[in-house]
Amino acid sequence: MSTVKASKVMGWRVLPLALLAGTAALALTTRPDAGWRDVLDTPAAPSALAQRGLFNGLGRAGERLVAVGQRGHVLWSDDQGQGWHQAQVPVGSDLLAVSFAGAAQGWAVGHDGVVLHSQDGGQSWLRQLDGRELGHLVKDHYQPGADLGLSAEQQAFWQREAGRFADQGAEASFLDVWFEDERTGYVVGAFGLILRTRDGGRHWEPLMHRLDNPKSLHLYAVRRVGGALYVVGEQGLVLRQEGAEGRFRALDLPYQGTLFGIAGSGPAIVVHGLRGHVLRSTDAGISWQSVPTGLEVGLTGSATGRDGRLVLVSQAGHLLVSEDAGASFQTLALDRPQPAASVLEAAPHRYVVAGPRGVDVRTLR
Repeated sequence: MSTVKASKVMGWRVLPLALLAGTAALALTTRPDAGWRDVLDTPAAPSALAQRGLFNGLGRAGERLVAVGQRGHVLWSDDQGQGWHQAQVPVGSDLLAVSFAGAAQGWAVGHDGVVLHSQDGGQSWLRQLDGRELGHLVKDHYQPGADLGLSAEQQAFWQREAGRFADQGAEASFLDVWFEDERTGYVVGAFGLILRTRDGGRHWEPLMHRLDNPKSLHLYAVRRVGGALYVVGEQGLVLRQEGAEGRFRALDLPYQGTLFGIAGSGPAIVVHGLRGHVLRSTDAGISWQSVPTGLEVGLTGSATGRDGRLVLVSQAGHLLVSEDAGASFQTLALDRPQPAASVLEAAPHRYVVAGPRGVDVRTLR
């Protein structure tokens, strides 16, 4: 366990974890007894050192903490992150994000178009979707004659796009997942991928045609804040779902760099990304204000505490805390800073941080 004391600190520069997470995973793996095998057909291997590997995403299953990372490794903890147990996972694909709807039902996503589902709080997982099925799903959805309310020109465009997704096959990557209950959830990913389920992941519906994203920019995060659903991505892209048709409208931001995450406290929404950029809105994204951080490194993860506190982490190991709903942030000094991809509240004043060196607990003083 580490202790954090308040002060300003500047760290070293490393490659953004979100970009590292976005690189393609190896499609094959080697096993002494089986030769070359596709990671989609190879369960995650048990490892006593799994806790010190690369972990990209964190989620809460009731009071349980769950971390997902490289080679299909999933860990769970029932003691606020002090001890971790490895879960049973049917694939060896790198996992990037995880979301739970309550204490039992959870979903994890990652490379190779993988969507996994757990019904026991993250102890074991089953595959719901992978990249080999994704291309067919998208092509079927945008097939000629589909009743999607599109013009002939739009229909032809999305048929071409569906073919592109089908050609990608297992190279597709989901970068984030969020479920609002046990039935309704969203996954987003590279090249503008976004799918929705209304039956807990048994069926998935592509929503790319409902996004104001003509460049098919990568989508890095999806969250509901203050009653509205938001998606963020490359080139300052922030989308808000609105209207009866549920279209995702692009919002105007005074920043055009990549955004990695979304957090909120009360009526305030905060988005964060490259070069220490944080932007805040208190009017559902109509207007935005830049929030100074004093940093020049990517802010890769965020969490909202149950007390309303906002916490951000950086690719260089910084930890920033806001006590005023994101209007200002204080950078804390760490005794053992390490690059971070994700952060989650474990208990009051205690946060779990995940990154390339594993999972660790930080205590805020």
